[in-house]
Amino acid sequence: MIMFHSRYNLRKYYPSNAQTRLSILTAMLATSSLIFGNAYASATLTVYTDESFTADWGPGPIIKEGFEKQCGDCTLNFVALDSSAGILNRVQLEGKNTKADVIVGLNANQIAIAEDSGLLAPSGVDTSDLQLPIEWDSDTFVPYDFGYFAFIYDTEALSAPPTNFEELIASPDEGMIIIQDPRTSTTGFGLLLWLKSIYGDEAAAKWEALQPRILTVTKGFSEAYFSLFLNGEAPMVLSYSTSPGYHMEVDKTERYQAVAFDEGHYLQVELAALLKSSPNKELGQEFLRYLIDQDAQATIPLGNVMYPVVELEDGLPESFSKLIEPASTRLFSSEEVRDNRRAWIDEWLESSSGW
Repeated sequence: MIMFHSRYNLRKYYPSNAQTRLSILTAMLATSSLIFGNAYASATLTVYTDESFTADWGPGPIIKEGFEKQCGDCTLNFVALDSSAGILNRVQLEGKNTKADVIVGLNANQIAIAEDSGLLAPSGVDTSDLQLPIEWDSDTFVPYDFGYFAFIYDTEALSAPPTNFEELIASPDEGMIIIQDPRTSTTGFGLLLWLKSIYGDEAAAKWEALQPRILTVTKGFSEAYFSLFLNGEAPMVLSYSTSPGYHMEVDKTERYQAVAFDEGHYLQVELAALLKSSPNKELGQEFLRYLIDQDAQATIPLGNVMYPVVELEDGLPESFSKLIEPASTRLFSSEEVRDNRRAWIDEWLESSSGW
């Protein structure tokens, strides 16, 4: 397990008040300044991504508009899938016959598995100046945002939340947290890695001890966050440290806040990559470059509720200055995740038999 110190003070699942959100993102997005004529006239670039990226409240619609203005007569075609795992599984199943030119929405934990597929091509993108909490040197994967897994709590239901896993386990309150299934949810798997990075061989015992604190385990994020947590079913939910930024900026409330855990927080870096089989490689590389320029990155804080990977000319939303700053950044290498994923999920299942 590799631990890096954090240099920074976070998804996409926030469809409430969609019109307000879209208006804010539109205002933040500067008009594209470079028009490349008809270099890619009539070409269609197909991008596999997740549903939240392409939703009307997500960054996808504005990124599509901006990129199509830049590339001339090209068309950006998003194909929305259900998750980062779903994106990778889809291109693996389709192989060389995939319709995708680019995939957007993988995360750093999937790098080794994606590389093993042999389906990806060099990005052609210089990522040396990106601002991430870790060093980045991949010539295949282009990071476009990052964030930290965290527990969000309702300040009206919980005045003194636990500030580490030991306090959470020892809490007298049963059913106080809602989490997601690591087999089907990116956040759920993030919690599994977070706990494993802290406790190692003792993780199974900690999972068992944590069971009374868990109200339920949901298949995905939306059910946990919107259907249960925001309706008051439990005072805490697994999410991202940036979630309060959306509530403060768009919903105009500070009711929901993240808890800074003493052990630090597990990092999530989201990635894009180009497919070897793409007949539109130059256009695909141009899109990857666009994904990390100012216009596209301006959509990230409130469109994906994550941190951008470049310093925004207009700065982050004011609410982001109020977010927690992880004491440290936790992250396994993608090879460790690839080699141990099945065993770690089995360990969770055996320790969480009630789910």
